[in-house]
Amino acid sequence: MFQLGKTIISDDVIKKDFVCNLSACKGACCIDGDAGAPLDKEEIEILESIYPKVKPFLRKEGIAAIEAQGTYITTEDGELETPLIDNADCAYVVFDENNVAMCAIEEAYNQGEIKWKKPVSCHLYPIRVRDYTEFSAVNYHKWQICDDACELGEELGVPVYKFVKEALIRKFGEDWYAELEKVAKTL
Repeated sequence: MFQLGKTIISDDVIKKDFVCNLSACKGACCIDGDAGAPLDKEEIEILESIYPKVKPFLRKEGIAAIEAQGTYITTEDGELETPLIDNADCAYVVFDENNVAMCAIEEAYNQGEIKWKKPVSCHLYPIRVRDYTEFSAVNYHKWQICDDACELGEELGVPVYKFVKEALIRKFGEDWYAELEKVAKTL
């Protein structure tokens, strides 16, 4: 681990390779698991404001889940997350013609309907950020459903931090990312 400003970063962020392989996993990270996507406090207002423009991109099951639970939920632990459909799929998940899970928020963004790409936790994946009082922990999240992504990343020689460059800059800024690149050259 190493420190950059107010972040503590796992070496795996630099040393592990990763490139999403949607043809292999079919977007399983959006439909597997037992929780929605983690949200930052400021993102809940964004979700509420963009919902009318995202709604036309959603499946009927997603609309029903959001209208029953809200555009976000608060867990028993006080964490903010996207709602789920029947404790499985993220409510914002849609499927393309190849049955690959896609994000309706990102589809609305790609179509120019909104200016917000998707929750930063989704954009950062496989990196997970946990905020503490004095610092943020930046960790690589290893999940077996992403084994094909690890293999593809290794084949292409793309480390995790480069795969999620845009998201890391979105979360921490260009200067932070430039410092991360300097550290990566030394490890």
